[in-house]
Amino acid sequence: MSFVTGKLKLILRLEGLCIFLISLSFFNQLDGDWAFFAWLFLLPDLAFLGYLAGPKVGAIAYNITHSIISSAIALAIGIISQSDLVVSLSLIWFAHIGFDRALGYGLKYSTGFSDTHLGRIGKHKSFKSNNQSSDIVG
Repeated sequence: MSFVTGKLKLILRLEGLCIFLISLSFFNQLDGDWAFFAWLFLLPDLAFLGYLAGPKVGAIAYNITHSIISSAIALAIGIISQSDLVVSLSLIWFAHIGFDRALGYGLKYSTGFSDTHLGRIGKHKSFKSNNQSSDIVG
């Protein structure tokens, strides 16, 4: 298993921060309800319940709810259907994903919750990657 390290990991975490801040800005521009935002911000984390069925099911559930692909599809549906509700929900979803990525929580491998594309999280952080050439050159 390998994951990003060094400058590339920093860039990916900064991308997450940008996604979070841009989502907040767009939500604000839509005059979104901030109480609604607060109540739904952690909703994607219900995917953790997938881990009750094992690490593979948990990783699939987590990755579906924490992938930019899913929230982008929701945003497109909201824009095409001109649904402010769906656009607002997708922006909250984007914000959640960006926040998680900024904190270093990446998409999960099926080997366990702690194994992410941004590195190991939790008390098992000391795991070393075999990927030695992960810094961006240039």
